[in-house]
Amino acid sequence: MTLNLFYDTFASFPRAKRRFACAFALESSPMTQNKNTNLNPFEITIDSIANGGAGVGFHKRKPVFVPYTIPGERLIARPVELAERHTIAEGVTLLDASADRVYPVCPHFGPGRCGRCQWQHIDYAAQLLLKQDILADQLGRLGGLNDREITAALQPMIGAPEQWGYNFQMTFTVTDDDVLAFPGARAGLQPIEVCHILHPDLLDLYHQLDMELEGIRRVTLQLDSEGSLMIILALAQDEAPELELDLPASVNLILPDNEPMNLVGDSHSRYVVGGRTFRATAGSSFRANLSQLDTLAATVTALLDLKGGEAVLDLYAGVGVFSAFIAPVAGLVTLVESYPPAVTDADENLADFDNVDVIEGGVEDVLATLEDVYDSAVVDPSSRGLGKGALDQIVATQVKRIVYVSDDPAALARDAKLLMQRGFRLEIAQPIDLNPQTFYVDTLAQFVQK
Repeated sequence: MTLNLFYDTFASFPRAKRRFACAFALESSPMTQNKNTNLNPFEITIDSIANGGAGVGFHKRKPVFVPYTIPGERLIARPVELAERHTIAEGVTLLDASADRVYPVCPHFGPGRCGRCQWQHIDYAAQLLLKQDILADQLGRLGGLNDREITAALQPMIGAPEQWGYNFQMTFTVTDDDVLAFPGARAGLQPIEVCHILHPDLLDLYHQLDMELEGIRRVTLQLDSEGSLMIILALAQDEAPELELDLPASVNLILPDNEPMNLVGDSHSRYVVGGRTFRATAGSSFRANLSQLDTLAATVTALLDLKGGEAVLDLYAGVGVFSAFIAPVAGLVTLVESYPPAVTDADENLADFDNVDVIEGGVEDVLATLEDVYDSAVVDPSSRGLGKGALDQIVATQVKRIVYVSDDPAALARDAKLLMQRGFRLEIAQPIDLNPQTFYVDTLAQFVQK
């Protein structure tokens, strides 16, 4: 049986020491020895943080990754996975705790439990600094930037206005037992009763759900700026399940080919960003932290540094949020998006502009057909990044400035290296926190042609 040391005995701690609570897991005893001496516990000091959220220290000159730790902490750790170049370990006993360690608010947080949040044990101000460290490390390690280049480009993290209850959208996976769950901290899926990063109205909707989940792969709950609730069911097969729901929410299906189908109520949600209302059909991508989107859109526009009359590409553009704030200054905006419902949304959302062209298709295919000359581009790819093919097509348009919206620092760093090889310089790397209590790092990067 797994015991969560420190957390499970937290009530007995003197008040002054409660911030030192720890989420380490122990299956037997701190002094348990294994016949394989490579798996014996050892003392380690955490030196840094890795992309992925684990603390990193060294034992016998090999890097050791220990989840739920903070740089500066000293602990007893036990290996759980040995690889040729690194070790993954679990904390056994915390010897010296960081002053940035806090008690997590969620009962599901910790080793072997819910893996949706990874950093509830870290004070929020420290989370922001650690995310900057992760971004800097990836730009150096994978992007090939030197310390001087990173220092010149990296800006202070923009913190989120809301650190709890900020998610207006959340997707649950359906388990084999037809239960809604999040990914587990180690593996598998973890059912939950509470979620402190989920908007309270969505948590209430979660508890009201009483439905057969057979044939459903994922369930997404979302709340828009008007307070309207929506349930989106991603099906495992084309045949719609029989549903009897008596809930104050619209219901939409996503078929296996990603085509949306409306069952009850509205087929779309409406979100307000920067004073404008945007329609997003079920299945269209829209960021879940609404409290941070005004700042996100304003920062993208500022990094474009438009003087008036420029031609701008908006690639992987979704429902057209960035285009709406670029169009009043630019001479021409060409929006490219591959998901048909999102293209339809963009057409409606941008109908009041006569200088916006909305094109449906993949970025590589569309760019190969464009004849206009463009000054700048905004790119908002998936977490996998651009990749060489799309990146080469973007560079071929001869844009002088690229604003790259990234939700993965490793993918950003890899693409940054390719862009620098093609004559661009990373001018600004502006991290912005869209996911408090997690290790996820979002960045707005400005690349300028040398």
